Amino acid sequence: MGVFLDITFLDFSGDKRGKSDKSGAFDSFSEDGLGSTQHGLPLKVPSTMKRISFFATISALLAASAAIGKTGGKKVPAGPVTFNEHIAPIVHKNCTVCHREGQAGPFKLITYREVSKRARLILDVAEERYMPPWKPVPGHNEFANERTLSDGEIALIRKWIDDGRPEGDPSKAPKPPAFEEGWMLGKPDLVVKMDKAFTVPADGPDIYRNFAIPLKLKEDKWVKAIEYRPSARAVVHHSLFFLDDSGEAVKLDGQDGRPGFNQMKFSRAGGLGGYIPGTEPLFWPGELALPLKRGSDLVLASHFHPSGKVEKEQATVGIYFAEKPSPKKILPIQVPPAFGRTMGIDIPAGEKEYRVEDTFVLPAPVEAIVVGGHAHYVCKEMKMTANLPGGEVKTLLYIDDWDLNWQGNYQYKDPVSLPEGTIIRTELVYDNSAGNPRNPFNPPRRIIWGRESTDEMGSMTLQVIAKDEKDVPKLERSYRQFAGRKAVARLGRELLNGDLAERAQINKERMLEGIIVRLDRNKDKKLQKLEVPVRYQKGWDKADADKDGALTAKEIETIWPEVRKQMIIDQMRQRQQQRSQEKEKAGEGRTS
Repeated sequence: MGVFLDITFLDFSGDKRGKSDKSGAFDSFSEDGLGSTQHGLPLKVPSTMKRISFFATISALLAASAAIGKTGGKKVPAGPVTFNEHIAPIVHKNCTVCHREGQAGPFKLITYREVSKRARLILDVAEERYMPPWKPVPGHNEFANERTLSDGEIALIRKWIDDGRPEGDPSKAPKPPAFEEGWMLGKPDLVVKMDKAFTVPADGPDIYRNFAIPLKLKEDKWVKAIEYRPSARAVVHHSLFFLDDSGEAVKLDGQDGRPGFNQMKFSRAGGLGGYIPGTEPLFWPGELALPLKRGSDLVLASHFHPSGKVEKEQATVGIYFAEKPSPKKILPIQVPPAFGRTMGIDIPAGEKEYRVEDTFVLPAPVEAIVVGGHAHYVCKEMKMTANLPGGEVKTLLYIDDWDLNWQGNYQYKDPVSLPEGTIIRTELVYDNSAGNPRNPFNPPRRIIWGRESTDEMGSMTLQVIAKDEKDVPKLERSYRQFAGRKAVARLGRELLNGDLAERAQINKERMLEGIIVRLDRNKDKKLQKLEVPVRYQKGWDKADADKDGALTAKEIETIWPEVRKQMIIDQMRQRQQQRSQEKEKAGEGRTS
């Protein structure tokens, strides 16, 4: 997971195809300025901390965000404020993109009746700055995809309510925004879907599963954007989009009798981003795009968090192509690398100010175009700064109220120039106390780095472009060395402190919990003999310490070596069966 979790971005011209009108801040990202792009990663929210979804920003109108600000700056009229003349434009530009049929919003916000019914709620969340969701602290850089309501716009909503919520003159009503059915970015050039639905159980540990989707492309393509549509939003923590040009992923899919496969057992040939609720799909700016080789298959590396009820996930993906190859390469600089895995995150229960800090020195001048971050529940602040060689300090991104539910990626209004020798510094602050309302544990307990939703991680990623394309190899090499040094240092610490054995024990406990969840048909959180295949019953009576005929996770742990051995044998048999089937199919093909 060393790739940035970012998202595709919209061209400043507002053209949904990403064509430049040669007037935006990123006009330099063209044939004479930029080379091929590298995957930068676009990410959900565990259901234990669900929040109402009021997304903002209609992608097709993102370039008009400045105009929205001007509208909000007008004085509130002395006469009545009406829905048709004053409120509908605000709602349509900032709410309707998600509050419509088939999108994440829990109710529609389009018509007078729909908005009037929830006017007070809309005002409350707007005044609290909870909606539209925008986490960067004002005054620390300017972003092209900013999605906030101005004080003037909020004042208009307040006065409309005070005036009795009048509908106004129908002739002044704006036409509701038009959307391609089911898609936020318009009709995709290619739509693909998981072959079969994957069942996520009602409870148990988080699930990581990969799903291979053949694309069947006959020629190389360049990708401007990807829109991911989950069928079970409540359980999708995130999904990353990888490419496989070997065909191995498709062969692995379904080998164990269920859709998908475990572990990254295929050769990754790049990436196309990813999905997390809380961010919107957007087009890459200017002429930037991501490479997609012909013959490649799409692999969805998905993370599921059980929601309390059985869910079936069968995602649909829309892909938007560029008209020509991208002229420049985008380089993700993640600090700390590996989402903080190298920092030994270990937060004591009750700790209010646990800090993680890391730095990376730029070996060549760059321009920053996008910044974002990722952490889990108990992170409360994150800040990335650029310490320039002359002593000036620029804040690249500052979030003082981190919320896993509203992760985002932020595209600079103008590229940020960073000279060689600039120190990129990341600071993350975690609050693992009972006073943190987002803490998943009550009472608080120790939290370490891990992939589960209730574990922690943390990093910030800056997407940059080398000012001189000749410096791309130097930048890539320097970052690999930086990440490698961090990984070696972490391994040394874990060996010295015995952390590896502790982490292995934690992983074993989670695996045992997962086995019980999958096989426990009567939901008593134990395994009866009738619920378990005979081949897994070796040593059963000995492990049944209380002689009740059922095994708890603790009792299963006493025969764990035998259980694990049988799991490995089953996996080997499945692979052998798959290979035999492939040989039979190949033989039939030759015969025909």
